[in-house]
Amino acid sequence: MSIFPAIFTTTELRAQDRGVRTKNVILITLDGARIEEVFGGADRQLLEKRAGKTPVEETELFQRYWAPTPEERRLRLMPFLWGTLLREHGSIAGNRKLGSIVLLANRHRFSYPGYAEILTGAARDDVIDSNDAIRIPFPTILERAREELSLRREEVAAFASWERFDHIVESKEGTIISNAGFEPYQHFAREIRELSRLQFETTTPWDTVRHDVYTFRFALAHIETYRPRVLYLALGETDDWSHDGRYDRVLGALERTDSYLRELWQALERDPFYRGQTTLLMTTDHGRGRTPDDWRDHGAKVPGAEDIWLVVASPDLDLRGEWTEHPPIRASQIAPTIAHLLGLDWPKSDAGVDQPIPKLIAR
Repeated sequence: MSIFPAIFTTTELRAQDRGVRTKNVILITLDGARIEEVFGGADRQLLEKRAGKTPVEETELFQRYWAPTPEERRLRLMPFLWGTLLREHGSIAGNRKLGSIVLLANRHRFSYPGYAEILTGAARDDVIDSNDAIRIPFPTILERAREELSLRREEVAAFASWERFDHIVESKEGTIISNAGFEPYQHFAREIRELSRLQFETTTPWDTVRHDVYTFRFALAHIETYRPRVLYLALGETDDWSHDGRYDRVLGALERTDSYLRELWQALERDPFYRGQTTLLMTTDHGRGRTPDDWRDHGAKVPGAEDIWLVVASPDLDLRGEWTEHPPIRASQIAPTIAHLLGLDWPKSDAGVDQPIPKLIAR
């Protein structure tokens, strides 16, 4: 239950003027989640590599995730995404086998440049060329939304597993709510305060990345308490387990993420504030290698690291299932698409800034 009363906001007025229903946007990213698993489920070659000398068919991992076709495997891995969300509410782009391509515009193909591209609407190659703790020098779509829609700070929030997001999501510190990495989350509910404490007792193999479950729980608590108009949820375990070569845990992270997505969607559907008025977008900051030799890696020299995917579920779109045969989409088009959905001003003459995805704004 929100602690704030419902009011007739600038966002609603803009939505009515434009004849759209979207008043809220939730953006989700799964760090380094490959198109291979998203569209095809478990990769047999990687299952075999994980099995070692044991026949792969005898492994628990194979028995849990394998099925004869890509469609069956992806449904087994992410049943809510493929079984409910994309059948009834949304669509997904990025399956190259269907002529659907979603690419990074930046040439670096690792995390900070990828997130900068998603959040600012442009490849910032000459400025963002590392994962160093440097505050992003460009206004993000999150900051634009808060300023142009005159929202309270609590109404625009980012929750992330990787601590670097405190530098990525806002060019001016304190503009929005940002909670990233091993960082306490202050909340009036005792169970949330307990989770905030427990994150420091359940450390990960990575000094700068907490478990996604805490990030998700804090974000969900924030949604249910403050009803943000714009929320960004950035999960990270899919990337970190990949770098560690733990394909079993990559699959486990994707499966858990699917359960988070189900819980989040159900929470949105229960609340009249969000139901029928919220667009959800989900994507990744980069792809990774396509083979058993390079799947753990990404970067400018890794084929496949440029390939990403995009899920969109919106009350203003009747697109369902998989996209086919369309002009390539760039990650830099995500921020301007969000701006369009919220009725924000977006530069149309700046050569360095991209424009919305045409298929998502045509009416």
